[in-house]
Amino acid sequence: MYLEISNPMDYHAALYIRLSKEDESEGPSQSVQNQESLLREFVQQHRLTVFDTYVDDGWSGTNFDRPSFQRLIADIEAKKVNMVITKDLSRLGRDYIMTGHYMERYFPEHRVRYISLLDGIDTGVDSTANDITPFRAIMNDMYAKDISKKIKSVKRDKQRKGEFIGGKPVYGYKMHPTEKNKIVIDEKVAPIVRRIFALALDGMSSRNIAVLLNREGIPTPAAYANLPVAKPGPYTGLWSSERISEMLQNETYIGNMVQGRSVKISYKSKKCLKQDPANWVVVEGTHEPLVDAESFHRVRMLLNSRKHTRSRTYDFLLKGLIFCHECGYPLAVINRKNTRGEDVLYFVCRTYQRFTKAGVCTCHSIKEKTVTDAVIARVQEVCRGFLNPEELLPMAREAVEEARKQSSLEAELQALQSRIDSLTASMDRVYADRLSGLLPEEDFQRLFNRLKLDRKLLEERRQEMELQKKSPVTVDDRARELVERFIQTAGESRELLVSLIERVELTEDKEIIIKFRFAQLDEVAQSQQPQGSAPPEAAPFFTGECLH
Repeated sequence: MYLEISNPMDYHAALYIRLSKEDESEGPSQSVQNQESLLREFVQQHRLTVFDTYVDDGWSGTNFDRPSFQRLIADIEAKKVNMVITKDLSRLGRDYIMTGHYMERYFPEHRVRYISLLDGIDTGVDSTANDITPFRAIMNDMYAKDISKKIKSVKRDKQRKGEFIGGKPVYGYKMHPTEKNKIVIDEKVAPIVRRIFALALDGMSSRNIAVLLNREGIPTPAAYANLPVAKPGPYTGLWSSERISEMLQNETYIGNMVQGRSVKISYKSKKCLKQDPANWVVVEGTHEPLVDAESFHRVRMLLNSRKHTRSRTYDFLLKGLIFCHECGYPLAVINRKNTRGEDVLYFVCRTYQRFTKAGVCTCHSIKEKTVTDAVIARVQEVCRGFLNPEELLPMAREAVEEARKQSSLEAELQALQSRIDSLTASMDRVYADRLSGLLPEEDFQRLFNRLKLDRKLLEERRQEMELQKKSPVTVDDRARELVERFIQTAGESRELLVSLIERVELTEDKEIIIKFRFAQLDEVAQSQQPQGSAPPEAAPFFTGECLH
């Protein structure tokens, strides 16, 4: 080390030390004590003032969310530290992109001098050691990648042998008290698991099983394992149909070890991707079963027989815009037959639907068409109050005159027919893709309905133009027609609704709260709100609110 510091009194040094589990295999030279001894010797030789020592023990160099490193960054932001010293560059990090960011951008921008002792790196002086720093960072990154591959290979091998390598076993099992990588039955909650399978065999649905467990106050698997909840919500601490269904299909309960359900994107990211069941690692007969195989397969058949009732989805104008005012969750839509046998959609609170017996929220049941029509009428009313038709007339006249100059009526009719034919061909292709299995039902319904609506609008436009061809109208009449059509259809376009409305909330009393995106529309809505009038019975009424 040939580093020289000419003005040591100007610096407040931070000694940064990092040790991961992989570094421990390299021997005692990488230990926390060894690193600190080396750094202390350096600061004593150069008479530097140490502000603090930051130690991340057991943290990977590819992760920059280390607690002590983040504390160091906070002290740099507070201008308490202007020099960072590490044993070598790999202690700072093994991700060459992030390491380069801190060395080349963050430290210089915050006037922080970085020193790596064994590498001879000192950003406070010009040195050839600094020039090859990017290559050192890449080599450190390659080392981390190689270590990650080896660890992944070892874990995969253990999975294939049926050894448990997860953090916590599934509900109903616990870690073996003496043998590593082995699970045994947890007798405290095993009766609950067996009861869940017994109820399913009796024909009870997953939702009803969850309702029963919630009514009896049985702790959920997360609550039993004391797992932290990142974002508590109305579902926190309650059994759900999804949790029950997942348990009923988990082969762990018949003695098979099921692992590899998800994989990390890379050694640099904590995010995991769910794997297809065909890629799971399943090893049979690794531990004592909680349920016999015959009962398990009978339950699976019962679950599969109900799948067709859950696959339907519905498209409606307010999809993604309407929420429950009380719990804040999106409203669900259900289909019910009326007295004439026609399908009718209803809005219901999703929280109430899932946890009816738990008394969470209320039903909020109301016809989807009733709410949609009321919202459309309100948006049209607000648009009419905000837009003065007389002020729009000059612009409409100009548009009509320009259109007449650019193309004749006959040419526009031909263009419309060509677009209609093109949409028809697209609908045929989408239908063929659905029949061949290339397009899922949900995507087919969405695309087909959009194409069908576009074609209908064009056909209506063509019919209007054909009538005009038989009985031409004046420029003023045509302009007024355009203005009126815009105002009348202002609320029927989903694109326009999304542009105007942030969200629609439905209260327990069937009150509709429209939250507009623009303050001007909110002012118009408030000025149009009747004062002192009670809403009609069973009909929705409004309040306006704008999200600024």
